[in-house]
Order: sequence, then structure tokens, then C-alpha cells
Amino acid sequence: MQTEIVIIGGGAAGMMCAVQAAWLGHDVVVVEHESQPCRKLNITGKGRCNVTNNCDVQTVMANIPRNAKFMFSALSRFAPEDTMAFFETLGIELKTERGNRVFPVSDKAQDISGALINAAKDAGVRIVRDEAVSLIIENGTVAGVKTKKGEYLCKCAVVACGGLSYPKTGSTGDGYKLARQAGHTVTECKGSLVPVELYGECAQAMGLSLKNCGLTVTDCRTGKAVFSQQGEMLFTHFGMSGPLVLSASAHMHEIQKGSYTFSIDLKPALDEKKLDERILRDFGDVPNRDFGNSLGRLLPASIIPVIIKRSGISPAKKVNQITREERNKLIAAIKRLTFDVKGLRPVEEAIITRGGVDCSEVSPKTMESKLVSGLYFIGEVLDVDAYTGGFNLQIAWATAYAAANSF
Repeated sequence: MQTEIVIIGGGAAGMMCAVQAAWLGHDVVVVEHESQPCRKLNITGKGRCNVTNNCDVQTVMANIPRNAKFMFSALSRFAPEDTMAFFETLGIELKTERGNRVFPVSDKAQDISGALINAAKDAGVRIVRDEAVSLIIENGTVAGVKTKKGEYLCKCAVVACGGLSYPKTGSTGDGYKLARQAGHTVTECKGSLVPVELYGECAQAMGLSLKNCGLTVTDCRTGKAVFSQQGEMLFTHFGMSGPLVLSASAHMHEIQKGSYTFSIDLKPALDEKKLDERILRDFGDVPNRDFGNSLGRLLPASIIPVIIKRSGISPAKKVNQITREERNKLIAAIKRLTFDVKGLRPVEEAIITRGGVDCSEVSPKTMESKLVSGLYFIGEVLDVDAYTGGFNLQIAWATAYAAANSF
């Protein structure tokens, strides 16, 4: 098949690029090996799709820990406000929630993906179910894309295959193979925004969801806190997950035994003095009750055995016999419940991939390869990743727009 532009991958970045390029009058084919485009987009934001973050460009860059400067040009031309305007143009009503996170009013990710797919089709984009095998490169220039079903001859090829996270949605690392074939360097790929494995008694509280707690992650090698926020987290059989933990994972690198510690504040709204007063009131209501049965009004049932153990107080001791020193140990266990970090879960469980095509080999203005003319890289396949809050999708939209406007 002869066409002008072949986009390999029908995810967020690929479909945005296809729409923008088609609107500019280009003949575009999207090669997608899944039955439907945008499968990963449909599960983002717990199925609600955190489209972007309602903030300025500098804030987006501050939330990109790796290669933020590379993104400045693209973000300057397609900022969060442009993303919001784009989807509103497609008829999607948006809302801004806590942390400036932007979602569709419907709370349905399918509305975002559906709008992208329909816009592409309306603009004349051909979406074909096929799988790219290799790039056709002649004299340092892209000439086409070889697929399992044939060849697509083209002037430009865009690699938008995503990373390694959520392989069931189609992100299987194919883009890295194509990049290497073209002579590009691919940095080490790991999971980011991923659940964390911990040593300790987490499994005892498995399934417990904490809606408002504090989490501080300390790098034991430097003694400095690398992350400290309040939010939601979930105890699992291996450690912890949930939004707070996923965000924390992006700040952790080269994990070895003893390198990082989690410290959980189960009662962040109460300082130690007020927490002590609360405990005394609870104990005063049931002075002859065993300590092991006295914390039900203060803490979720599944975490109580862990707190009792950490406090060092005998569960059979009557609460009216508990000393001030013992209460201080109980308060410490509640305000600073600590676990040593074992490691991160596999990249397949990560929301995004850390690592990818080396940005120094890609033009930050156009996303075109510096090694092969007519070859472009956009989205998660690049070595750029951000924290949670809609920033990673903003990277996808901005890099897609940059490429589409440079063909």
C-alpha cells in the first residue's frame, strides 16, 4: 500500500498524531495490532481517563523527573489548555478535580478514546489491524514499514507503540525493536508508577484501603525524604498499591535491601498530642477492656494486630494499666508505621515505562530521529515519564502534536 504517513500504534499518542496530521491534509494509515485502538487509554484513571492536568507548562515540566527539558518545545506548542480545548472541540465536556486532574464529566474513558477514533475516521485516517515487523530504510531515509500482512510505502513513519507496561493492552516493547533497527539507543526500561513490594506484615492487612493517610519515603543512603504526601493507598499480599504508592514509586531508584523505608501516618489529621487525648478518651470509656480489643473505634480492624505488635504492649493488658510510655509507643506505631522496601513490582504491572528511546537522538521540536530522516518517535516509547496526575498523557498529546505539525 502507498501512503504518506504510517503511524505504528493506535494508542493515545498515535491516534492524536493521526487526527492532527489528517486535519492538516496528510494521507495517514494507523497500523494497530489490537482489535481496537486506545485499549490502554480505556483503563487509565481507573477507567475514567485523567486526560491532562489543568496547569501551566512549567508545572508539567516540574512533574517530569527525566528529560523534562526535552519536552519544553512540544509542551509550549501544545499545553494542557490546548489538550482541553481539543477534546472540548470534539464534544467532550471536561471537569477539573483535586490536584488539577482533568477528567471527562461522564467519568468514562471510552468517551475520550471514542472521540479520538471517530475524529480520525472522520478525517479520513485508515486504521488497519496489522503488526509492524520492521522499518524499510533506504539511504538513511524511511521508505516504508514492513508488516505481517505486507508493506506500506511512505514518506514518514511514526513509532507510537508505547512501552512495556500493561502488555495485555498491546504495549509489548515492539517500538524499542524498531528503534534499535534504526540504530537508536534504548535506555534501560523499568516500571514507573508501579506497586511496591515491602518487608513486614503487609499481608496481614491485605485488602485494607486507606482513604486519607500520609506516606513518607526515605532514602536510607542519604537520610533524606524523597516523597511525602497524603492520599489513598492499599495493602496487598506483597506490600502496597494505590495512588499514593504509585506516585512514590517514581521517586525510587536502584533499590536494594535497606535502601528505602516507607513510613505511614494512619492519622495525619491528628498531631501526637491530640492523638494521645483521643486514645485516653477511648481507654476511659472501657477501662477494664483488654488492650487487644480496645482500638476498634480508632483503627480499621485488619491493621490493629500490626499496630499492637509494633507497640510492644501485651494485647491482654487492661487499658487502665497502660503507662504513658506505652501510649507513646502506640502513638509512634500509628503515626510512623514503617516498612522496609523490597522492590518494585514487574514492569508489566506499571502504569508507565521508565526508559526508552534516548531523547538525545530525537529532535525535541519535531520528534524526528536525528539518525534516520522521516522517522519519528512519540509518546511512551521515548525516555520521558512523569508523575501521576495526567502528566503522562499530556506528554503523549504534546509529542504527537509536535510530530504531526512537522511532516
